[in-house]
Order: sequence, then C-alpha cells, then structure tokens
Amino acid sequence: MSLSAAEDDSGSEIHSPADIDWHMLDKSKFFFLGAGLFSGVSFALYPVVVLKTRQQVSSAQISCSKMSLSIMRYEGLRGFYRGFGTSLMGTIPARALYMGALEVTKSSVGTATVRLGFSDTTATAIASAAAGLNSAMAAQLVWTPIDVVSQRLMVQGSNSCKIPISTCRYKNGLDAFRKILYADGPKGLYRGFGISILTYAPSNAVWWTSYSVAHKLIWGGLGCSIGKKDENGVIGGPGFKPDPKALIAVQGLSAAMASGVSALITMPLDTIKTRLQVLDGEENGIRRPMTVLQTVRNLVKEGGLAACYRGLGPRWASMSMSATTMITTYEFLKRLSTKRQESLT
Repeated sequence: MSLSAAEDDSGSEIHSPADIDWHMLDKSKFFFLGAGLFSGVSFALYPVVVLKTRQQVSSAQISCSKMSLSIMRYEGLRGFYRGFGTSLMGTIPARALYMGALEVTKSSVGTATVRLGFSDTTATAIASAAAGLNSAMAAQLVWTPIDVVSQRLMVQGSNSCKIPISTCRYKNGLDAFRKILYADGPKGLYRGFGISILTYAPSNAVWWTSYSVAHKLIWGGLGCSIGKKDENGVIGGPGFKPDPKALIAVQGLSAAMASGVSALITMPLDTIKTRLQVLDGEENGIRRPMTVLQTVRNLVKEGGLAACYRGLGPRWASMSMSATTMITTYEFLKRLSTKRQESLT
C-alpha cells in the first residue's frame, strides 16, 4: 500500500507524487544501479568528509580554508582522498543493507499504520522514523569497521592535527585492517560502535521524519500554487506528474532542511565518535584506546561545548550536499528500478 494514496477523493486535497514501494522494485537492478550511483556521489563528497574528520581530531580550531591549503600544499590532491578506496569498498555493502532495511521497514510499517487508522501524513512520519532507525543500525554493522580504518587513513600525515594520532603507520586500508586487528583484536575495528549507533540511529530517524514531513508540506503548497490536477481532477493527486525540475528542487530543499536539524542535534556525538575511532591515549608509555569519559574531558579542556562543534561547517555542508544528492539519486534509482506495470498485476 502506498503511503501517498488518497484518504478521500475531495478535490481540495493535496497529494505529493505517488511513492514507489518495495514490492514495486526490481531488486537486482535496484542494488546494482545503486552501487554505481552512490559510488559516484561518495567520490564527489569525500574531500569534505576528510576536512570534517581532520577538524574534529585537531586540538585547535582551524578554518576550512587554512586546512584545505595545508592539505594541498603538503599532500596534494591525494590528501583529499586518503582512505577513499577502503571507504568505497565498505560503502557498497553498507548501502545495500541500508537501502534494503529502509525500504522493507518503510513499506511494512507504513502499511500497518495506515491499517490502524492513522492519517496519511502521520503514517508517513512513523514509517520514516522507524525505517531511518532500523536502516542505520543495520548499516553500522558493516560501516563501523570501515569507518575506523578509513578515518585513520584520512588523518595520517596531517600537518594540522596537534594530537598524537597513532604510533602506527599504514600503507593502505588492508595494512591498517591487519595492524588494528593485531593490536586490539576485533573490538578495535568496532571502536565507537555504541556511540555510532547513538549518533546515526536517532539522526536517521530525525532526518527521514523531517524529510517526509517537509516533502509533503512543500508539495502541498506547490500543488495549491500551481493548481495542477491529475486525470481524476484531484489537485496534485496520485496521477499528478510534476515537472522533473520541480521534483528535484523539492527533494533537494526537503533534504537540506532535514540535514540542518540532524547536524545540529548530533554534532557533539559525532565528534566524540570520530575521536574514539581515531585517537589513542598513552598510559605508562603504552598505547591504549581512549574511553568516552577521557574523550569528553579532553574536549572540555580544549574549548568546552564549542570544541564539540568543530567541523560543524563541513559536516553541515557534507550532510546537506550528501543528502540532496543522495535523495535525488535515491528517488531516481527507485524510478529506474520500478518493475513494468504489467508485472505488478
């Protein structure tokens, strides 16, 4: 059951363009095309992620422009893509888990809430929150080890970080994986897993809820202003086919709004998570992973609450650009992967 189905057929009701549910997708095409499309998105946005990560582990506030110039001067363009190969290898299975869990949860919860008598808007919000929560938790099983390895590669060789990062030097992602596993065991690859769940699960729930609500509200206002009707005479109804440019604009605006809310709420947790995964402490000359309490104490010493928001600019920009490209790519991917009408009947 589509969440955008009409609750009644009154001509004054406004609808967003019809949703594409899980059962309507060609799964093999969905995952195959998704791997290619999202790899391209990751490549385009990766330099911003590197800037954000380096700012978070730095003991002093350093501007994005100064850090960018430093990377270009000492490391060249390669510095902006440290750890990208490792990140990409993890992104493909993590995205597959994420998209699968997202669509299955959204479809099943959405259908259940509509049957329970919730309004279309409320059902969409509940289904989106549940889907965002579930998909983030599923993806972190794959993404946390990749995050640990890729972030260590990102900051390796940094002339901007004033905190000792690690006594180890890594040749590549595989070398880093082996050395972390040898030094800390499997738990070393899942360092910060708990706080990653605490960061990304609510962040995704907030993001998808905000996005779905903003998306419906914007389409409602847009439908009223343009007054276009579908073949049944309903303004912006399920059969309403909006202009492709308007569709992308609404999706992008909704995604940017949702990203702003999510970034502000979860930034301190993301900074703590990044430091836990990247930085090491020393006790009696022995390198040890830092605890959450030690990480928080260091941040308080370095600048209090403001230190928790280091890298907010790049993170906000990264989340907004990533979310905008992700959601437009995601919706485009779903339309590319939709089964032909005759196969659905």
